[in-house]
Amino acid sequence: MRNITLKQLRVFAGVVRTGSVTGAAAQLHVSPPAVTLQMQLLQENVGLPLVERSPAGMVPTEAGREVLQAVERIEAILAECGNMLAGFAGSDRGTVSVGIISTAKYFAPRLLAAFARTHPGIELRLTIGNRAEIIAGLTHFNLDIAIMGRPPAELDVVATAIGDHPHIVIAPPDHPLAQVRDLDPAALAGETWLVREPGSGTLGLMERFLADAGVVPRIGMQIGSNETIKQAVMAGLGLAFISAHTVEAEIADGRLTPLDVKGCPVVRQWYVVRVRERRLMPAVETTERFLTEQAGAHLPWHGKRHDGAA
Repeated sequence: MRNITLKQLRVFAGVVRTGSVTGAAAQLHVSPPAVTLQMQLLQENVGLPLVERSPAGMVPTEAGREVLQAVERIEAILAECGNMLAGFAGSDRGTVSVGIISTAKYFAPRLLAAFARTHPGIELRLTIGNRAEIIAGLTHFNLDIAIMGRPPAELDVVATAIGDHPHIVIAPPDHPLAQVRDLDPAALAGETWLVREPGSGTLGLMERFLADAGVVPRIGMQIGSNETIKQAVMAGLGLAFISAHTVEAEIADGRLTPLDVKGCPVVRQWYVVRVRERRLMPAVETTERFLTEQAGAHLPWHGKRHDGAA
């Protein structure tokens, strides 16, 4: 593998990313024959096929997946080098890749906009995804830091709490329980629940909350986005246990109502997370410090506790 070039690796990553030679050529601004040549040279050097055809296009073989992980690490190391060189001129220069768990998109853009206004020399690259996607981004060094709930146990990370993350039970305003005060969670046993996908932190928290009350939830639908869950609850298809930060607007204008359930809101924390083994670049350190210090001012409504505290 001594003769492999960065150009060959980037061409290979482009083919996997786009699923075709022509797609990679367009993305890399070269001709399709040039992509084909670089792929041939790379596979000859490796001595194994790296891609294979599928109905969805070109996909990596097992060997190709190993090479792709190496490409991701190489690109991350080069990006780190560039950021470190930029850092020599000050901590307010460089590029930082920030991952945002989808639930945090209701407040994180405002927080990052405030950062951008005060640190114009740092370029932010934003990725929004579900928990699995954000953890994968951290694992493969595609993300420098992430804003998320429960830190991943499978990674050695530095996680700093930045504020409360409350969860509530929501219903349509005309639901029979909407006017009932001080509901025992056991009263929800017969309800239909609209939930996030398996592996979701919100789903796991809901299951633990109801299990503590002896309730086995009757699942009506598993839905991959909070927006669709909100629409389904408005349509009367069931209740949802959801981040209070995602429903601020709908509660304010009366399209949804929070049920007054004992133990709610269930409050967890938002975290800024980074992989410990990654070298801490000056721009990343600046970004992490800002998010840690300023996040509280950008968190939206979080409901009322039963003791009357905000």
